[in-house]
Amino acid sequence: MTIRNLQYLLDAESVAIIGATERSGSVGAAVTRNVLEGGFRGAIRLINPKHGRLQGQACYPDVASLDMVPQLAVVCTPPASVPGLIAELGAKGCKAAIVVTAGFGGSTDGCERTRAMLDAAKPNLLRILGPNCVGLLSPHIGLNASFAHQSALPGKLAFVSQSGALTTALLDWAHSRGIGFSHFVSLGDSADIDFGDVLDYLASDPRTEAILLYVEAIKHARKFMSAARAAARNKPIIVVKAGRAPEGARAAATHTGALTGSDAVYDAAFRRAGALRVFTTSDLFVAAETLASAKPVAGERVAILTNGGGPGVLAADALSLGGAQLATLSPLSMTSLDHLLPPNWSHANPVDIIGDAPVARYVESLKILAADAQIDALLFIHAPTAIAGSSSAIALACAPLLRALTVPVYACCLGGNAVARARQVFTEAGIPSFETPEQAASAFLQGMQYRRNQELLFETPPAETDVSVPETATARSIVDNALMEDRAMLSEPEAKAILRAYGIAVAQTRIAPDIDAALAAAEQLGYPVALKILSPDITHKSDVGGVVLDIQTPDRLREVAATMLAGVRALLPLAALHGFAVQTMIRRPHARELIVGVSTDLVFGPVILFGQGGTATEKIADTALALPPLNTYLARDLMARTSVSKQLDAHRNRPAADRKAIEFVLLRISQLVADLSEVIELDINPLLADEHGVIALDARMRIAPALQKGSDRFAIRPYPLHLEERVQVCGRQVTVRPIRPEDESEFKTFLSRTAAADPYFRFFHLSRDLPHSQLARFTQIDYDREMALVALSSGDLVAEARARAEPDNRRAELCVLVRPDWVGTDIDRVLLSRLVSYCRQRGTAQLFGDVFPENDRLLEVTATLGFHRLPGPGKTIRIALDL
Repeated sequence: MTIRNLQYLLDAESVAIIGATERSGSVGAAVTRNVLEGGFRGAIRLINPKHGRLQGQACYPDVASLDMVPQLAVVCTPPASVPGLIAELGAKGCKAAIVVTAGFGGSTDGCERTRAMLDAAKPNLLRILGPNCVGLLSPHIGLNASFAHQSALPGKLAFVSQSGALTTALLDWAHSRGIGFSHFVSLGDSADIDFGDVLDYLASDPRTEAILLYVEAIKHARKFMSAARAAARNKPIIVVKAGRAPEGARAAATHTGALTGSDAVYDAAFRRAGALRVFTTSDLFVAAETLASAKPVAGERVAILTNGGGPGVLAADALSLGGAQLATLSPLSMTSLDHLLPPNWSHANPVDIIGDAPVARYVESLKILAADAQIDALLFIHAPTAIAGSSSAIALACAPLLRALTVPVYACCLGGNAVARARQVFTEAGIPSFETPEQAASAFLQGMQYRRNQELLFETPPAETDVSVPETATARSIVDNALMEDRAMLSEPEAKAILRAYGIAVAQTRIAPDIDAALAAAEQLGYPVALKILSPDITHKSDVGGVVLDIQTPDRLREVAATMLAGVRALLPLAALHGFAVQTMIRRPHARELIVGVSTDLVFGPVILFGQGGTATEKIADTALALPPLNTYLARDLMARTSVSKQLDAHRNRPAADRKAIEFVLLRISQLVADLSEVIELDINPLLADEHGVIALDARMRIAPALQKGSDRFAIRPYPLHLEERVQVCGRQVTVRPIRPEDESEFKTFLSRTAAADPYFRFFHLSRDLPHSQLARFTQIDYDREMALVALSSGDLVAEARARAEPDNRRAELCVLVRPDWVGTDIDRVLLSRLVSYCRQRGTAQLFGDVFPENDRLLEVTATLGFHRLPGPGKTIRIALDL
């Protein structure tokens, strides 16, 4: 349901408290006190049949007797009463309720109450926060609709938490530090309103500059990802996730299944959403303050200016360990600093200007660093000394210079009372200020990671050059046959056949049920060969002597096979042995051993893994995760987040590995799990990669009957390939398909060739010369909430029709743009008719758009498609179609 009626929750003009009381120690008394004493400027109504008046206010016996319709109600009564009260509130016209009452989860009775409460709310679209929550605070309207012991200061941060205890603790912590909030929301059990709903609302809330989340678990992955990705384009999202510790060993049929865990998957999800994950609550607020006040991080080269060598080294260590670079100062900067500073200065970065540095030395050093184009950020460190100028005087002189720098600045004043005024000066100047060098370095690293995550939202991948089509029918038949035989694990040759169907090179493999068949298979393949035990019960064959390489002769093969069978039977007497896999021996002397895999997370669905492969892959644990679907840029980012990625480069006499071939494998695996929803685990280990390409030596694949169709199990809806088609328009061949991220360049050209006076252009409300960030928003769309169908003729984009749905999918706004030389060709009708069909299939209730009266062509086309006309804003006509 998303943002429907959330304004009545977060920006209410009237509140009713059901269960209001003065009984000491009760939740109802705390909520009543907080609402009445919080400075709320709207109407307040108290409901309790046992009282005529409470705290000087009239008290009503029930909802029906209220003399007005409250926009928001806070329910503090026993759980059994809640469903009936929600029904009464809905009938009265109330649009939102906070249910602080516990007793709705876990037990059968609790679950039944939850269903009854939601059923009671549904007919009147009443939104529910909770149950089992602390409540919410909206300080800008003076509303403290919670039982928290502390109010919140007004500010520009929104905090949303699943933990009630953390909510109250953080309120107290933030208040003591003067940190204010636009909204402070306790979600509780999230029976109705969850993270996705609140993120959608806060994304466009003008009072909120940054969104802070405390997450324990996400219930609706796709909804969360869509909302978070949309909100992260507008403002920073910073997340603390509980439950970082490993869950412990779990049964897994593949290396990938063992390497992936829920926290690692959450990390990948937050990264893909463009959010910044931090690991402590104090880091949460540091990140929020820094991202809101410091200039955006544009590069990773940091200069450190310090009056003490030790603090500078500590900052340098923290930056290097976090993946940042110490800037190499330009020759001009080095010469200027040599002339300015005492002979015993550090002569390097960190720039140690010595402990006796007076104000003038600070100022002149800053001027030199400010002019150095090789610096992307500056850490300013000051420790008070008896022989230098006062800390406050240094801060007053340096703050204007630091604020004027074009790069982000992070100030650190070491000490207590002696530097308190200096910290205040920096804070008042809008310069993030920290107590230790490590904290300042951590703030920069947070900004650096945030920039990298944002790039995942805005980076445009290159146009794909591969045009080969996977043999999906072949892969489908293998999976279907295995399911008919009630098998969960595919044999190695079956798994490899599926990979081969998707264009991934594999080592030739034959199944041999006995030793004689293994000899025949080796003869067919040619010596030397590798021999592997074949058993659905053995996950890691090498651990039980089930793999022998480089077998040169039939006699050696017979000996090895007999020994292998005997050894495995002795170690695993209950394992089902199906014979052997005989494989061509691959010799790639320059190859790196990699692993590519898929695991299925219970929340976020399929997850793709890449990293260092081989028999020790689980011990090394040099892997990274990403949520599909992948494009070229995301595949490269996934590879870059591993240490083994550096080993792919040329080194000494070892040529560089073919990175494009590895990217191809990652993209095809992303497509495979979209096409074959039965695949729940997959390993390619090792995947050998060298200058000649890649080849899969071993593959394991686990399947299960599909619970969701195709990519419906993805947390992010992938490109809808089924919407692509070829059509004839006025005798010309046209490709109609959804827009893709790699269309950015062509889309920019399309806009530049569209006359500004064209009435179609009215729908974009934007100039034709858009920056990359805006173009990315048009081409990197969330297919779960938006659809843009484009028409291409001879590779040129000639028209577009777009429907952008509201988060609850009740309405979608229509936009149309046609290149001038294609106006009147009927391409608009072709695109619009398909867009209408698509929105109808997606369950959108209504399409609408605003058209200038002189746009006769669009008015005519939409009329033939069933759109009716209404008065629109300004001089426009609103067209609408109920689906």
